[in-house]
Amino acid sequence: MEYIALILAVAIGYGVARVFQKREFVQLPIILAFSGAFLLSTTLFELLPEVFENGGEHIGVFIMAGILLQIVLDFFSKGAEHGHVHIHTEQKAFPLALFISLSVHALIEGFPITGHDTIFYGIIVHKIPIAIILALFFQKANFSNTTTLVFLTLFAIMTPLGSFLMAELPLLQSYAAQVNAIAIGIFLHVSTTILFESSKNHNFNLSKMTAVFLAVVLAYFL
Repeated sequence: MEYIALILAVAIGYGVARVFQKREFVQLPIILAFSGAFLLSTTLFELLPEVFENGGEHIGVFIMAGILLQIVLDFFSKGAEHGHVHIHTEQKAFPLALFISLSVHALIEGFPITGHDTIFYGIIVHKIPIAIILALFFQKANFSNTTTLVFLTLFAIMTPLGSFLMAELPLLQSYAAQVNAIAIGIFLHVSTTILFESSKNHNFNLSKMTAVFLAVVLAYFL
């Protein structure tokens, strides 16, 4: 059921993008701010304490490695993981660099899902607005529906695949704390970037501020 829910999150994002393809989706920045705050909160409340408890004194190195890895992925994806796609292309070929970087990101974010229900919810909430933004980008860039659906389908599969590999591979399980620490670094980078980019000129409007506080409270009580 978790695997299906992760795929459905991307499908929901695509469906919402189809509804708003011919008009401005003014609520999207608020949804994005909520998702960033929720992902950050679930990471801090559930995953981070466990990793420091089980990972030993050098676990911070792996968290930093995750942050640096996400910076590298951002170079190729142009910020798609945190809600911005700045790719300009004349031809409509399959955007391979974007796909690879997003796939690595999505695969790693699937690793900590096993045994962490709150993180699972955080990733679900994160995936929906990202799928909306990706689908809207493909539509505005006049990519074919086939290209859009193939991209989003493969992207949707990556996170369940990461969760499956963590559940089935003893090697990953042996280094679960270190692998999850890398995922934490990715989550920290992505979620804080979403929050910073949601506040133009360092100003939060009331709607975004309410969404952020609601996300934090909701994550705390889950």
